[in-house]
Amino acid sequence: MPISGNQDLAESTTARHSRFPALLPGLPALLLALITWQVVADGPLVRLDERVSRGLVHPDGLSEFLSDLGNVQVAVPVLAVSLGHVALQSRRTDRWWLPVTAAALLMALVPALIIPLKELTDRPGTPAVPPGTGYYPSGHTATAAVAYGCATLLLLPRLGTPVARRALVTACLVLVLGASYGLVRRGYHWPLDVVASWCLCAVLLSSLWLFLRRTTPPRQPR
Repeated sequence: MPISGNQDLAESTTARHSRFPALLPGLPALLLALITWQVVADGPLVRLDERVSRGLVHPDGLSEFLSDLGNVQVAVPVLAVSLGHVALQSRRTDRWWLPVTAAALLMALVPALIIPLKELTDRPGTPAVPPGTGYYPSGHTATAAVAYGCATLLLLPRLGTPVARRALVTACLVLVLGASYGLVRRGYHWPLDVVASWCLCAVLLSSLWLFLRRTTPPRQPR
C-alpha cells in the first residue's frame, strides 16, 4: 500500500478512536432520562423499584455508617485534600490549575443539577423516613460519586505503579458503592434514586475525564 494510503488509514483509525470516548456520556444520560420519565409518570419501573426496596430496607448501625460516606462533611474534605495535593505537586507545570479548578467546579455543579431534578420529580420517600418529597435523585450518592471520583481521576496519573492505581480505583468504588448500599439499606432512598445519581455522575465524571485527556501535558501519564 502506498505511504499516503497508510497515512489515510491511520488518520481514519485515529479519528474513530477519538470519537468513541466522546460518546461515553451518552448512554448514562439516556438511562437517566428513561428513569426520570418513569418516576414522573409513575411507570412500571417505579413499582418494581418499590418492591425491591421493601426487600432491601433494614435499618441498622452499619447502613447508617455507610450512608454517612455520602455526607458533604465527609466526601468534600476528601476531595479538598486531594485537590490540594495535586495543586502542590503540579504547581510548576503549565496550566496546573486547570484540572483542580475543573474538579472543584464539577463538585459545585452537583447541587445545581440535583435540586431542580428533585423539584421536577417530587418523589416521596420510603416508609422508613418521615413523610416528604424530593428524594429523587439521591444527593448523597451524587456527592460521594463526584467527590471520590474526581479525587481518583486527578490522583491516578500521579501514581507510579499499576498496583497503586488499581488500589485507588478499588477504594473509590468501595466508597461509592458502600454509600449507595447504606442509603438504600437504611431506607433513606429508593434504589432508583441511587441508580439515577450513578447515571448523572457517570456523565459528569466521563466529561471530566475527556477534559483531562485534552489538557494533561504530554510529559505526564494519562
